[in-house]
Amino acid sequence: MSSDLLATLVVASAAACALALLSAVAGFGGGVLLLPVFTLLFGLRVAVPMLTLTQLSSNAARVWLNRRHLRWPLIGWFAAGAVPMAVAGGLLLTQAPLGPLQRLLGVFLIAVVVWRRVNPHPSKPTDRAFAGVGAASGLGSALLGSVGPLTAPFFLAYGLTRAAYIGTEAASALTIHLTKIAAYGAGDLLTPRALLYGAALTPATLAGAWAGKKIVGRISDRAFIVLVELGLLAAGALFLAGI
Repeated sequence: MSSDLLATLVVASAAACALALLSAVAGFGGGVLLLPVFTLLFGLRVAVPMLTLTQLSSNAARVWLNRRHLRWPLIGWFAAGAVPMAVAGGLLLTQAPLGPLQRLLGVFLIAVVVWRRVNPHPSKPTDRAFAGVGAASGLGSALLGSVGPLTAPFFLAYGLTRAAYIGTEAASALTIHLTKIAAYGAGDLLTPRALLYGAALTPATLAGAWAGKKIVGRISDRAFIVLVELGLLAAGALFLAGI
């Protein structure tokens, strides 16, 4: 392994660890912030499938660490919508206009935070409504690499916080990432290079997820919700900026 490649993987591992920790605390954010880092280091065509592999290990770790608090009915309905749309998005990745989609998602995320502040007690969505949430998330995630913030308002409105929120959101996202890997493989995007880099970063993402689990148990429900809303605003700004 060349010294340049080793240095690149060290930088990528540090970023993956830090942002896996962020995801373990807020439930999302790691993918949104990792995509520009991976794109800079490896190029977009490698970055998107590589990000999926990294998120796979990060989400699997969060599911395991919060396994006693999972809400299985929500996960099932979410997967029913997410899986077919993730396949469609994965196959469309090489042709879709990603810039307008990113900006639309940025507007949506910021609007959601404003709406939550104006309406602090939104109606609780039904379990079946998560099939629609999953469909939108599956399509967007396959096209943009990560849209974890898109699902946050719905899980919060359902009443999930801390371990139940972190674990259920991670299990739902896991269904998308597994499907995306299959779709990217069918579209020849899952190259040996992406697989090698994804495997190399797995220990860093597991370490970040473990550290985040230790932190989130010390946060109050109110502080947790504020943290998630700040994350939504930051993610929305990044999407609007095209980062």
